[in-house]
Amino acid sequence: QVQLVESGGGLVHAGGSLRLSCAASGSIFSINDMAWYRQAPGKRRDLVASITSGGSTNYADSVKGRFTISRDNAKNTVYLQMNSLKPEDTAVYYCKIVRPPWPYWGQGTQVTVSS
Repeated sequence: QVQLVESGGGLVHAGGSLRLSCAASGSIFSINDMAWYRQAPGKRRDLVASITSGGSTNYADSVKGRFTISRDNAKNTVYLQMNSLKPEDTAVYYCKIVRPPWPYWGQGTQVTVSS
């Protein structure tokens, strides 16, 4: 059974940094394309960043230059380093297996950025 467990969220002031982690189990992680999504109250869940099994990355325009997605296959973990945080980044952050397609989500981790 595939499980995704996000961690690392918290409360920070604008301009601060956080590093989110997503630990995956029950899958052959090294072949998975992974992504981070976020969802604020009343908003849709949007793609933030993605990383392929080969390490290629893409970012939403709103976070480009501030966030970095990475992975450590030996630890079955994907990370999201978030710098220069803004109040608009406040949301619950989720990681996801996007390839092979997997329709389930973990519990997410809350990120709150105060002004």
